[in-house]
Amino acid sequence: MTRSSFRTRLRAFRHMRGEPPSPGFIADLEFLENRDLDLSVRSGSMLAFNALLITIGTHPVSASPGAPLSLAAETQPWLTLASLGALAPLVVSSWLLLQAMLLGEDFESEGLEGDALRQRMFAAFVRSIDAQSRRLSLAIRWTILGAALTLLVWAAILTDKIG
Repeated sequence: MTRSSFRTRLRAFRHMRGEPPSPGFIADLEFLENRDLDLSVRSGSMLAFNALLITIGTHPVSASPGAPLSLAAETQPWLTLASLGALAPLVVSSWLLLQAMLLGEDFESEGLEGDALRQRMFAAFVRSIDAQSRRLSLAIRWTILGAALTLLVWAAILTDKIG
């Protein structure tokens, strides 16, 4: 399926609603749009949270020498690598969130009219929402993994410094 421009989708929508749209159609469309917006807001919030976690996760590598969580790469190479490696799940999570936010409701409208076109548009919308939901769920799991690994590395750093 080739990616069509939004202009093509708008043209299909205008053709589909040739006569004034029914209140049921408008209600269905508003429900789907609100769900899509809700997922976009959640994905954006998780992306901002991941940015915060990545910033916090780099603290041991960038902290001033002598700080409780500071690392010296030359004397603590494994902890330094572990600290940076714990950020990988957060990067994966951020990638999934960006994918979710950039998903569109592409659909092929050629040769369809009326109810068939409405059904195709709703199916594309629902498919997009399902894909966004899956990516958001996966991103949350990756974020939890990254946060847990970061905490484990911090515990290892403190154990190394105390011991």
